[in-house]
Amino acid sequence: MIDFKKICEPYKEIALKTLVENIKIDSVYDEKTISKDAPYGIGVRKCFDYLKDLALKDGFDIDTCDNRCLEISYGKGETLVGIFAHQDVVPVNGVWKHEPFGAEIEDEVLYGRGTSDDKGPGISAYYALKALKDNGLIKGYRVRLVFGGDEERGSSCLKYYFDDLKKEQPTYGFTPDGDFPLIYGEKGICDYEYRGNIILNENIMKIEAGTASNSVIDEAFVTLKNIDEMVSFLENHPEIKYEKVNENTLKIIGKPAHGSIPELGINAGIILLGALGEVYNEPVLTLLCNEYIQSDGTNIYSKYSSKNLGATTYNVGIINYENGMFKMVVNFRYPETVNSTEVVNKIQTYSPLPIYILKDNSYLYYDPETTPFIQTLARIYEEETGDKVNKMMTIGGGTYAKEAKNTVAFGSHFPGKEDHIHGADEKIDLEDFYGSMPLYARAIYELGNLKK
Repeated sequence: MIDFKKICEPYKEIALKTLVENIKIDSVYDEKTISKDAPYGIGVRKCFDYLKDLALKDGFDIDTCDNRCLEISYGKGETLVGIFAHQDVVPVNGVWKHEPFGAEIEDEVLYGRGTSDDKGPGISAYYALKALKDNGLIKGYRVRLVFGGDEERGSSCLKYYFDDLKKEQPTYGFTPDGDFPLIYGEKGICDYEYRGNIILNENIMKIEAGTASNSVIDEAFVTLKNIDEMVSFLENHPEIKYEKVNENTLKIIGKPAHGSIPELGINAGIILLGALGEVYNEPVLTLLCNEYIQSDGTNIYSKYSSKNLGATTYNVGIINYENGMFKMVVNFRYPETVNSTEVVNKIQTYSPLPIYILKDNSYLYYDPETTPFIQTLARIYEEETGDKVNKMMTIGGGTYAKEAKNTVAFGSHFPGKEDHIHGADEKIDLEDFYGSMPLYARAIYELGNLKK
């Protein structure tokens, strides 16, 4: 019997050092530094270069995949085990106690953007793979650890990997970008945008709110010719938190949350639309606020649910207005019983503006009772942790599992822990970072030896 904890133990120190250096690289998508050699910006490219040098030194084969992904591989055999993690991170939002790219450690907790989503889990999987290689446990099967660079904006990186580069689909795979014990189903995700010309009150010059569709807007800015009327309204509504940025700009303050669980956040953009609608008698803004103040679709007559994947959610992630052009992006998540196009068409029938579907990624579902590799991963988690209470689940979030065949999300978020994903002071407990390594090592080994 292989003791996976024992073989991973010697890699803890170097794994932490690697993660710290990785976190210090700002890898938010950066349109300003995009080039042929850096299709997602210079930060993502720096991360790829850092890991490429590491993997070559450690004796792995690599493929830079036109700098859209970094493929790290080892082994020979018919079975291919795929591991899919990502190096891009969401923009920094909220008020941080710790430097977002400082990789600060306090009380055995590592803070920084990407610690839990998804650099920490990815580095854990890397050293699990290295432990297997160094101990001669990759025999008769192949392993590919693929780091993508554009997961947070819709996974164009992995689409390129499979569709353009024609890379082989895994026999079995997992992405360390979800929860333990494992996730066997994910809702579909559709981004749609309200877009069109509207003439608002001449006092409203500019609205800027949100940076990513899959995050609840925690800060919303409005630039006004004269802020007095708006300030007076806000002072009479103490439930709305705001700040005066300068003599013409106000900031509404909400609470960040992941776009798959918008009910846990406070959407500053929606609050701003409601306030502007009331102060300046703008029915379009009032309507949009009222429609999306409930994030389950109740107020747009589009609330649905299923036994397997749960209920619909609608997160307003981006709002912009300037020079008469209004744009608002909604991140819509739906179960397997819903036709997303039909729902958007229904919402369009009573929309004040044209609606355009930006992207749509269908749902994922594996029957946990009849799928061997699902049962294998579930058993590994239970045996390695001793946890017989927490069970497999479905989620509203979307992972790389939708882009690869025979792949599900397996960790690295342990039950009962809070990692502040997509929020301020994102973190990972070092206990969990280390604890996921033997789970991933055993998963790679057993999937590699699993009979079809």
